[in-house]
Amino acid sequence: MSSSPSPTTSVPVTSGLLCQKFELANGLVVLITENQIANIVAARIFVGAGSIREVTEQAGLAYLMAATLTKGTVRFSSAEIAEQVESVGASLGIERAPDYFLLSLKTVANDFLDILTLAAELLRYPSFPEPEVELEKKLALQSIRSQQEQPFTMALKGLRQSLYPQGHPYTQIGPGDPGPIAQIQSADLHQYHQTYFRPDNVVISLSGNLKAAAAVQFCQKVLGDWQTPEQQLPPPEGLEQAAKGLLSTTAGSNISVMTQPTQQSIVMLGHLAPSVQEPDYAALKLLYIYLCSGLSSRLFVELREKQGLAYEVSGFYPTRLGPSQFVVYLGTATDNTAIALSKLQAEINRLRQQPLSSEELETAKSKLLGQYVLGKQSNAQLAHLMGWYEALGLGIHYDQTFPNQIASLDAERVYQAACQHLQQSHISLVGSEAAVQPWLTPS
Repeated sequence: MSSSPSPTTSVPVTSGLLCQKFELANGLVVLITENQIANIVAARIFVGAGSIREVTEQAGLAYLMAATLTKGTVRFSSAEIAEQVESVGASLGIERAPDYFLLSLKTVANDFLDILTLAAELLRYPSFPEPEVELEKKLALQSIRSQQEQPFTMALKGLRQSLYPQGHPYTQIGPGDPGPIAQIQSADLHQYHQTYFRPDNVVISLSGNLKAAAAVQFCQKVLGDWQTPEQQLPPPEGLEQAAKGLLSTTAGSNISVMTQPTQQSIVMLGHLAPSVQEPDYAALKLLYIYLCSGLSSRLFVELREKQGLAYEVSGFYPTRLGPSQFVVYLGTATDNTAIALSKLQAEINRLRQQPLSSEELETAKSKLLGQYVLGKQSNAQLAHLMGWYEALGLGIHYDQTFPNQIASLDAERVYQAACQHLQQSHISLVGSEAAVQPWLTPS
């Protein structure tokens, strides 16, 4: 066996723990955080193969990849894969996100090498059996039909279609749309796998009771002979097309209205917001925490506790490689739809009309930084966070950069970010015909 590489960099992550970064000769990145507090090892394996790597005609391809990757390899059947995982009490999960594909593992330290070997088999040699692919397509189509009965999901779909041009990968919810899903075949999955599942597009992040030298040696043993193709890794085609669409999109309707026979209305406001690589990302994260995070958040206190307008009220600002979305929403009684929309819009407008007070700013900072620290307590959390940063191209040093960015924010910087990014709101409403009648376009 060849000697293991030395770490290219390392950063402290929490309570004396150090995350070390290694790179194998084939370009595969290995991150290791030694943590002997429990006899557990967690792994997060990121592949640059999310929705942004799809073309519009094959939207949902990464979703089906996640659903079928464990359904068979060249050596193992679906049942044999499940048996290997369950026989040692390990866990193995696969998901696709907009910007990446993720394989998650957790096991006791003594069984880790065997489970990582199985993970390498899944990454390199999936077989995508035709019957399994057809079954997962049927299940995906059932899921899409089920979503059409969920008011929140439909409101979110309408909002994203208002924010982004048609076919943008960030408009996808769940499996995507039925048309492209129904057309995908096993051969398409093989082609997608061959294109994006390659060592120079993979980050393996490990945390737990293991030694870095031994762990990187084993990664080299099971994955070091994985050959990097001569062809350059294609750019994220879906995101490239979407960026052109965003630039060329002319101002159109910024309101989506759908009727459903429901006892409450969903009122949702959204704005295009900075990607994780833009300067105002930290400021918008702080505003999200101020407005939406917890029982002391501005929206919860004002709209639910004081005014009684909301059954639920919250929001989200997901971290994205491309233009993200800053969203606030509430569920309200149908009779309150108009006033709930007005009050929710007023809270967004307030951020552009006056800066946060010193007390509001410091409270939001403390809450965000506290949540950040609490999000690094377990091996699974550490493995995910460090791998996620590396997979997004931010590097593991971002674990220190982000808290420093938050701590350095002042009220004026946050105010200017709100003025720039939270201008005209896109609106999505779902409710009974009587509740949303004022916003329906006459036929």
